[in-house]
Amino acid sequence: MDFALVVLVIVVALIFDYINGFHDAANSIATVVSTRVLSPGHAVMWAAFFNFVAAFVFGTAVAKTVGSGMVDVSVVTTSVILAGLTGAIVWDLITWYYGLPTSSSHALIGGYAGAAVAKVGMVALIPSGWTKTLIFIVLAPMIGLILGFTLMVAILWVCKEFAPSRVDRHFRRLQLVSAAAYSLGHGGNDAQKTMGIIAGALFAGGVTSEFTIPFWVVIAAHAAIALGTLAGGWRIIHTMGSKITRLQPVGGFAAETAGAISLFTATGLGVPVSTTHTITGAIIGVGSTRRLSAVRWGIAGKIVWAWILTIPASAIIAAVTFYLLAMIGLP
Repeated sequence: MDFALVVLVIVVALIFDYINGFHDAANSIATVVSTRVLSPGHAVMWAAFFNFVAAFVFGTAVAKTVGSGMVDVSVVTTSVILAGLTGAIVWDLITWYYGLPTSSSHALIGGYAGAAVAKVGMVALIPSGWTKTLIFIVLAPMIGLILGFTLMVAILWVCKEFAPSRVDRHFRRLQLVSAAAYSLGHGGNDAQKTMGIIAGALFAGGVTSEFTIPFWVVIAAHAAIALGTLAGGWRIIHTMGSKITRLQPVGGFAAETAGAISLFTATGLGVPVSTTHTITGAIIGVGSTRRLSAVRWGIAGKIVWAWILTIPASAIIAAVTFYLLAMIGLP
């Protein structure tokens, strides 16, 4: 892979990271916007700032899992990376258009895997890396749901003697903290996935002699996702913030806090989880404390189907793209 192709891969990877922020802005700000604690403009600035600050808080464990723990780096070429990124980008744009909060993370790993399998077959995949990722596809929304439900019940019990207006006033302030924490977790987990792809390209292109993640890659990935968050994916924000269930500031605080705890834990363990799955589960958990009918299960069902389709759909798009790139002679 010559230097020009390495640069091309890096640019496309950062474009994906920007789209990731754009697509997943809803994860960070939907609750704080729907509760009217912040205006949409102020909310995206708040989230983008903490997306970037995460560069100085978390390590690179998730990046190493994505870059070298799921696909054998010896089979990685320009075509594999470009096709994988294309699969992820196309699926993200399709789901953004229909307002579905799918996982950019799973679109990326699905695309990356699909391109690698198209090149050499299933031997390209590293089973151990996929095991924990696939387990967390189920665990992430469940953990978010359980934590969201538990936190909401605990808050309601602690605050049962206080006037609703007083509770609302305090949790409007606290929601700024919970939104910041969630945005920090979102940036810390999601930006690392792009870091892993870029590091893989640098290694495959001979720019680095071993799989490492230079600090400039960390900064570039966090800057790209922060800029994407600033652009905001308003279609998905509407789905997340009001279509699943209606939230008050106290509920927004519980959902964001539950999501932040889940993301901090997963990032520390080096697991590339879906921030979308996590916060959606937390919102459903909070909404179900009122009554099960407070959750619009029809909308939730459509979201779950989109989750199920994300990895295979992005993998198929990536595989087709790989064959097209191979036809024009791209290595």
